[in-house]
Amino acid sequence: MNPTAVLLATFILSIAGLFAFIWSLRKGLFETESSGARTIFSSGEIGRPEDPSADPTQHRSLAAISGAHLAPGHDTKTSPREMAAREAADRSSALPAFVLIGCAVVWLIVASFAGLMSSLKLHWPDLLTDTAWLSFGRLRTLHLNGVAYGWAPMGLLGLSIWLLPRLLQTPLLGGRLVIVGAMLWNAALIAGLGGLAVGLNAGLEWLEIPWQIGILFAIGGMLIGLPMALMLTRRTVTHLYVSVWYMGAALFWFPTLYIVAKVPGVHFGVEQATMNWWFGHNVLGLFYTPLSLAAIYYFLPKVIGRPVQSYNLSLLGFWTLAFFYGQVGAHHLIGGPVPEWLITLSIVQSVMMVIPVLAFSVNQHLTLKGHFSALRHSPVLRFIVFGAMMYTVASVQGSFEALRSLNAITHFTHFTVAHAHLGMYGFVSMVIFGGIYFALPRILDIAWPRPGLIAWHFWLVVAGYSVYMITLSIGGVLQGLALLDPTRTFMDSVAVTMPWLQGRSVGGALMTLGHLVFALHVVLITLRSGVFSTTDRQGTAPAPSSPAFTG
Repeated sequence: MNPTAVLLATFILSIAGLFAFIWSLRKGLFETESSGARTIFSSGEIGRPEDPSADPTQHRSLAAISGAHLAPGHDTKTSPREMAAREAADRSSALPAFVLIGCAVVWLIVASFAGLMSSLKLHWPDLLTDTAWLSFGRLRTLHLNGVAYGWAPMGLLGLSIWLLPRLLQTPLLGGRLVIVGAMLWNAALIAGLGGLAVGLNAGLEWLEIPWQIGILFAIGGMLIGLPMALMLTRRTVTHLYVSVWYMGAALFWFPTLYIVAKVPGVHFGVEQATMNWWFGHNVLGLFYTPLSLAAIYYFLPKVIGRPVQSYNLSLLGFWTLAFFYGQVGAHHLIGGPVPEWLITLSIVQSVMMVIPVLAFSVNQHLTLKGHFSALRHSPVLRFIVFGAMMYTVASVQGSFEALRSLNAITHFTHFTVAHAHLGMYGFVSMVIFGGIYFALPRILDIAWPRPGLIAWHFWLVVAGYSVYMITLSIGGVLQGLALLDPTRTFMDSVAVTMPWLQGRSVGGALMTLGHLVFALHVVLITLRSGVFSTTDRQGTAPAPSSPAFTG
């Protein structure tokens, strides 16, 4: 295929999309009022901030900020019937959501220690060298898979299962399927990590777990996603909120991506490498990203008590994400024996990802306008907004990193590792933290026992993440420049990274400490809730009873 023809066709398509965007603007894309955006609010809830992690003083400050933007005479009376229906929806999803979130926290700790140990080995190579499964190659792979198939999907799926009954205004159907799916998923991950520890590795990044085990991920993911299909036919809500679009697409995309990538005896040679990065990038952009954006589009407006500013713009972001993301992964193969037209198409689509990112970023900024001071008083909002900002930074950086001129410097360096953490940690993980701080008090019907630990968690992970990103990005650029300099030896490119790799370990240690604080807090709230000693007749967590937890 002619690369020029591909570029021309993509340019024409982009121009058509631009005119569609302008037409949408003229049709009221930035309208401040939208019935669809109000779907997540019950009667009288607009103007009432909601943050289950906030203490009474913080609640009063949030209420003052939100109330200052309400018109005189605004109705704040809630409907007892709607509140009772929401409580019933929360009760129906409590146990499946708790199981998924609990598993996520366990895998977060496992993956954190594996990542910290592998980071230390980069500048402390003699550390624990007598045991094969503690070698860098295996620990680093354990860390990647612990995050990619443990912490991130378990956390996001737990939040999704909890959100779906609220968004569809109907009790969860198929809760047992979710638990069975979670059991299969965790069984696959335990077996897969055990295999990786003893040296059983498929040899493809993100796809290291052998297909005989990995197929359980696809089955488990389908079982976890099946309740959504069951609930859509019985929903009472008249409009599907944009978060449902994102979650529905992600729950469909993941099994499809994984099955295609792991089909045995099909992918070989260069085509296998192409498929590898097709999956590696798409699982981020078409699974983790949609579920994270779905959470942001729900939690951010709920915390500040204000509907999303431009509902149509949120839909534009969804469709352009679905359209442009499919082929961005091939830019990881620049310089390899891959057809030039495929690389060019990947670069073009990577740059075009600026459209959905700007649609999201502008929308979130406009929604928060006038409410930025709420960040001082809402623990949930701090995590969610930080994650949303990192989504913008990671996506824009990724678009530029796909360009051949910049890729020549950053490819095969630690800069790529920093970029990966910009998306999976700065964006996805921070959104999961914020979502869990919002949802778990509703699931367990009890307030967070130590609100101060939430602040400690936030500042520890932000400080560690900042040190990690700055040091690894600088070290990666210096490494790339050294590799491009023909007058310098390869060992120069290794030596120049040493102080920056030590900084990486410092950042990783702070992040791991923050994760331990978070896990401890989850354990404390779980023990105080009595979830292990008291269940209702349906086998779910205790039903909410306190007026403080009916919102």
